[in-house]
Amino acid sequence: MLKDKISLLAKEIHANVVENRRHLHANPELSFHEYQTSAYVAQKLDELGIKYAKMANTGLVAMIKGEKPSDAVVALRADMDALPIVEANEVPYKSKNPGVMHACGHDAHTSSLLGTAKILTELKNEFGGTVKLIFQPAEEKLPGGASMMIKEGVLENPKPDAVIGQHVMPLIEAGQVGFRSGKYMASTDEIYVTVYGKGGHGAQPQQNIDPVLITSHIIVALQQIISRVADPKTPSVLSFGKVIANGATNVIPNEVYLEGTFRTMDEDWRARAHEKMKKMAEGIAEAMGGSCDFNIVRGYPFLINEEKLTAEVRAYAEDYLGKENVLDLDIWMAAEDFAYYSQVSDACFYRLGTGNKERGISSSVHTPTFDVDEESLKLSTGLMAYIALKQLGN
Repeated sequence: MLKDKISLLAKEIHANVVENRRHLHANPELSFHEYQTSAYVAQKLDELGIKYAKMANTGLVAMIKGEKPSDAVVALRADMDALPIVEANEVPYKSKNPGVMHACGHDAHTSSLLGTAKILTELKNEFGGTVKLIFQPAEEKLPGGASMMIKEGVLENPKPDAVIGQHVMPLIEAGQVGFRSGKYMASTDEIYVTVYGKGGHGAQPQQNIDPVLITSHIIVALQQIISRVADPKTPSVLSFGKVIANGATNVIPNEVYLEGTFRTMDEDWRARAHEKMKKMAEGIAEAMGGSCDFNIVRGYPFLINEEKLTAEVRAYAEDYLGKENVLDLDIWMAAEDFAYYSQVSDACFYRLGTGNKERGISSSVHTPTFDVDEESLKLSTGLMAYIALKQLGN
């Protein structure tokens, strides 16, 4: 059976996948600077005899065509960039680039897709259709590598019927995966605000226009947009994580600077919320005698897993792993630039369990102690190969 062949190949190549993952982990590169990573992936594709094209500067797109007749096309995506984090793990494959770390598992994603490519290459004479491999840069930084690759035609010539991605999740134990159909992850926008007043001595507030007080009113009032304007059925989050006044106990500053994030799962509401937040903040500042620069940097859209495709992919995962190892996921208000694929194509983004509590592998992504249970890399390569071939109709 095809499933058994894939499972056996996944076990045979596991050591090689781990080797690739450790090399990538030890040599992380930040978004839009994945030059050595891209070269490493290209070298591995060359060794497999897989043709590829460069895209979005450091991105790569490759294709594996089965020898049986079929026009079906499916795309598999892996991101390649790392994060500006100092790694705290004392492991043989610890980051060699100070201040840069694969703390979101993109090393596992890339090595897994290379492993999947090897499996598919071995089975070319047993399937029909084309598998497009997307090695994508810059998931972690706006405007996102996905948007750039789409603009440069990654979903054309040939156009895939579906785009599938997997992402590590340390909260799920290795050996399991998670799915959610429909809306899954939020859009994300960055908010940068400067509130202007007139500074002076804290003992003479009547002579000043206090931007700290104005800012306080703005922060509190903006939450009404979430609690009283947003549809309660539409998840929305507004948080401010940085407020800088730079006054003193007896000094009222001239201005206050703040940064925040707005996240939701509806593009029409997202646009309206932007307008309402800006209007409210500027109106409050003006009413209190000050002024306000309210700037919103539009980030990734929300991610939606197409329901029919996700049901099919989940069924393939249950067949490959057993139903007991396929979990339900809740909505997650974090963001992912895979969302760009989901906005223009049928897409499915699922979670690969990489945790192992017994071995102490449980740190969240984006932390200095993040790591993965490498046993999960037996599953990641084979499952993605099986999903791809089943989706192609084999």
